[in-house]
Amino acid sequence: MGCDRNCGLIAGAVIGAVLAVFGGILMPVGDLLIQKTIKKQVVLEEGTIAFKNWVKTGTEVYRQFWNFDVQNPQEVMMNSSNIQVKQRGPYTYRVRFLAKENVTQDAEDNTVSFLQPNGAIFEPSLSVGTEADNFTVLNLAVAAASHIYQNQFVQMILNSLINKSKSSMFQVRTLRELLWGYRDPFLSLVPYPVTTTVGLFYPYNNTADGVYKVFNGKDNISKVAIIDTYKGKRNLSYWESHCDMINGTDAASFPPFVEKSQVLQFFSSDICRSIYAVFESDVNLKGIPVYRFVLPSKAFASPVENPDNYCFCTEKIISKNCTSYGVLDISKCKEGRPVYISLPHFLYASPDVSEPIDGLNPNEEEHRTYLDIEPITGFTLQFAKRLQVNLLVKPSEKIQVLKNLKRNYIVPILWLNETGTIGDEKANMFRSQVTGKINLLGLIEMILLSVGVVMFVAFMISYCACRSKTIK
Repeated sequence: MGCDRNCGLIAGAVIGAVLAVFGGILMPVGDLLIQKTIKKQVVLEEGTIAFKNWVKTGTEVYRQFWNFDVQNPQEVMMNSSNIQVKQRGPYTYRVRFLAKENVTQDAEDNTVSFLQPNGAIFEPSLSVGTEADNFTVLNLAVAAASHIYQNQFVQMILNSLINKSKSSMFQVRTLRELLWGYRDPFLSLVPYPVTTTVGLFYPYNNTADGVYKVFNGKDNISKVAIIDTYKGKRNLSYWESHCDMINGTDAASFPPFVEKSQVLQFFSSDICRSIYAVFESDVNLKGIPVYRFVLPSKAFASPVENPDNYCFCTEKIISKNCTSYGVLDISKCKEGRPVYISLPHFLYASPDVSEPIDGLNPNEEEHRTYLDIEPITGFTLQFAKRLQVNLLVKPSEKIQVLKNLKRNYIVPILWLNETGTIGDEKANMFRSQVTGKINLLGLIEMILLSVGVVMFVAFMISYCACRSKTIK
């Protein structure tokens, strides 16, 4: 009887030990299975989950615009007063709804190339008004012409054409004209060939961004989606040194198994540069654990604070010998037009940048850019890309409408918020096919390990107790 009991207790302890060992073994084995499955599914080739979502995003992406309506144009022109602006918006468009085009796999270097077509559809139900709403804004052609043509004789000719066309420093334009283009009366009078259509995003519809060439990850999963070339080049030809490099992905996804300690690099053609994001917090997105990465203020700092940014400082006078910060001169990328990019409301910019502008109210919650990354797959499941388009306007002795200005202005025209969040159907699929299976495997591992350890300890304690009674 005693032997049967002891044998049973020993058998229970052995079973517990086996369960615990099996649970322990399942952890690294399970991790290897997960890695193998993920590595297979995130490769950018026909038949994988990543490829299907990469060719055409399953997420609805919207681009909201807030325009800065100038309230005191005459005071600015006559007295060089602070520019008073009033934010109006949002005006919302659906974008990124078109599938990638000319998708071509290259087996030799394990890359895939493509074009990203551009399209924008106005969404009245998500907007405060219509595309016909009027705004008083800086005259894009006048500001650009005075900047591009510095020669005083040429400026005298431009002045006569500006006066003849009855153009001024400011103009009234509809939303549709401002965004997508209008025929400018001043440029229409210029005698030599020049583009007469002006618009912040002209041309956009029926155009495409690229060609992009990215690694498909077949030979090295840590390179998947990383850009090899953009428009056939590995550099942009806009900046000096490392600032000119095309780094990382296009931010739609990153190589799998993302760590919180990583710095995620990505390239954005909208701002004509590569930039980076750092981990901020854990977020639960529709039941999916994601890492929130944000663009840090350091990315916009002056070279005094962040020496890595020295090659983004191109204009010594406007930037006060590179001590100003928070705005990026992308004129080289925009055919010489004085376009400056910043975060909305000059978030993270030095006080001198926003000092001549009244009506701004920067805050991180509304105006910063973030990416929510599912760390196992590297997929971006939610994002908010926020940026502001500004134009530089400078005094000019020879152009009458700019003659009374006593300082330079970086004038905010509008800011945009491009957002996308994984849909409920896609989130359910993601939970069932990715995180659900991983969580289930983890749960099985913990149950086996826990039950095994408890059984082993309990049966061994019982066995020792029985043995001590038998000996007595």
